[in-house]
Amino acid sequence: MTAAELEGGDWIRGITIRQPWATCILAGKNPENRPKPWSWRGWVLLHAGQKLERAVLRDPLVATAIRGHELHLGAVIGVARLTACHQDEGPARCTSSWAQRDAHHLVLADVQELVLPVPAKGALGAWKPTQALVDQILLQLPHLRPEATP
Repeated sequence: MTAAELEGGDWIRGITIRQPWATCILAGKNPENRPKPWSWRGWVLLHAGQKLERAVLRDPLVATAIRGHELHLGAVIGVARLTACHQDEGPARCTSSWAQRDAHHLVLADVQELVLPVPAKGALGAWKPTQALVDQILLQLPHLRPEATP
């Protein structure tokens, strides 16, 4: 894969997630719950938004997941592969204790935490990162590459 093929961020998107949910994903939370379906499949930057939902910090599932983690805000804290999106169909379809009823479930795989969070601005929905941001991520995860297309 040449540097030119990695340019432009066409092979990766960002997803902004409020804290502590973003850190929960690094600790194994799956799926990520969204109000609308997503068509994007492939690598996503896990961007911790600027807001912290303090009320959920008392939830035992959340508290256990984030124990020992710093809750970074306004930064990319990891990457993951978005492999599927399905609407909640109850426990028969998605047995995860993280799955919300009446939500669309983004199924994540290959979650990798960044050693050094990279400050960045996010956006709603799947957003295209700048080349400068992708370059900063590749410094920490040089093996990260676009998915092969069949």
